[in-house]
Amino acid sequence: MPVKKKDTDRALSLLEEYCKKLRKPEEQQLKNAVKKVMGIFRSSLFQALLDIYGAAMMCQTLIKMLDLMQAIKL
Repeated sequence: MPVKKKDTDRALSLLEEYCKKLRKPEEQQLKNAVKKVMGIFRSSLFQALLDIYGAAMMCQTLIKMLDLMQAIKL
């Protein structure tokens, strides 16, 4: 199932909430890692990769449909 923009927006929202809870000094390394992930989710490259992935999934579905239609004709 393709990942949708609303899914990444939801994940980003959850990560932001989690990041707010990381206040202890020993949690700073984790907080920095979470912030890096959030930056990746916000990047145009990540969004473009999601678009490409979605297009690839659609192509696979179309190929399966065409194969099925071909099989029905025979």
